[in-house]
Amino acid sequence: MKKPTVDVIIPTYKPKESFLKLIERLEKQSYPVNRIIIINTEERYFANLSYGYRLELDHKVSVTHISKMEFDHGHTRREAVKKSDADIFVCMTDDAMPKSNRLIERLIMPILEGEAEFSYARQLPRENAGLIEGFTRHFNYPKESRIKTKADIATMGIKAYFFSNVCAAYRRDIYEKLGGFVDYTLFNEDMIFAAKALNAGYHVAYAADAEVVHSHNYTNKEQFHRNFDLGVSQAEHPEVFDAVPSTKEGKKLVRKTIDFLKAKKKVLKIPGFLITCAYKYAGYRLGKRYKKLPESWVMKFTTNREYWMKKNIRNATSSINPYSGYGKSKAEEEEQFSMERKIEQRKLERAAKEAEARRAAEEAREEEERAAREAAAKEAAKRAEEEAAKANEAEEEAVTGEEIWEEAMDMSAFDTGSEE
Repeated sequence: MKKPTVDVIIPTYKPKESFLKLIERLEKQSYPVNRIIIINTEERYFANLSYGYRLELDHKVSVTHISKMEFDHGHTRREAVKKSDADIFVCMTDDAMPKSNRLIERLIMPILEGEAEFSYARQLPRENAGLIEGFTRHFNYPKESRIKTKADIATMGIKAYFFSNVCAAYRRDIYEKLGGFVDYTLFNEDMIFAAKALNAGYHVAYAADAEVVHSHNYTNKEQFHRNFDLGVSQAEHPEVFDAVPSTKEGKKLVRKTIDFLKAKKKVLKIPGFLITCAYKYAGYRLGKRYKKLPESWVMKFTTNREYWMKKNIRNATSSINPYSGYGKSKAEEEEQFSMERKIEQRKLERAAKEAEARRAAEEAREEEERAAREAAAKEAAKRAEEEAAKANEAEEEAVTGEEIWEEAMDMSAFDTGSEE
């Protein structure tokens, strides 16, 4: 049996030197990686990545550069998948680091064994991660693996949809069957897809033994912006998130974190933690209600201004029908259609008048020809009568001449006789 092929897809933006280490570790995996497909945002940042290291020369690596305006969490990954022909593709971020050379092997094992169609890895905190960030990683990514199904939605809530493209594997044929990643989204393209997969009856595996090192030490301001975008993405996809609100899970994390800090005798960190929670919650709630906010506020709160610029463009051009002329609104199209109907009606009326005029002209011509024929016939008849009259007169004159001649002869004979 043919061994399934695996490609790794990595969107990058301002990648650091550690990214080169990521590529090296992927190329040394126990389960071979067929290709590494990089979609890089802004080429100038990629060019400054390393000291003469050219990833483009690596036969396993392909690099495609896009502009920041083109990037979208859903659309960019969707286009990257089209560049792959592997049986399984793995999505990663440029700041995730494989814990060992068995990452790919362990990540795709649930797929190869038929336990699930999709799987995601465990995320471990970096060495420089803060105490609270480290606990959050362990809370969201525990040591125990799990297979999630549609039945788990009722008990797990939004946690059933939890899925991360920091490191996740997809069975290509089922991914295609489900329609792939959502084309436009500010955030959460991975959870939106997982929700679609679970509700369609497929299985999602959390592979705890497939580990990547990945964490962030966000400031309160960064947490606000990030959670604003999180709230927006949930508001834009109510079909996924309305039935499974995330606030309940958020409250659970807060309680567990406070208990953890108390157990660690770090109670002095609790006020700062609660302040961070306030920033996160404020950003999230504002994001959920972004439609009621002034556009200037939205642009200040988001981490991705380009997304909103593209959204405005899409909204402004959504009514354009490319087959009826660029830039026409529905009202303009209706007005144009009405005008075209009037023009067509005038053309028909003009054509009818021209046809009527041609018929009248034809009838007049035929009448003239008939009158001419009648006149010619009358003229011919008249000439015939005149010629006949002349012939009769000539005949009469001839008879008269003969009579005169005969009379003259008679008289001549009489005169001759008298002389004798």
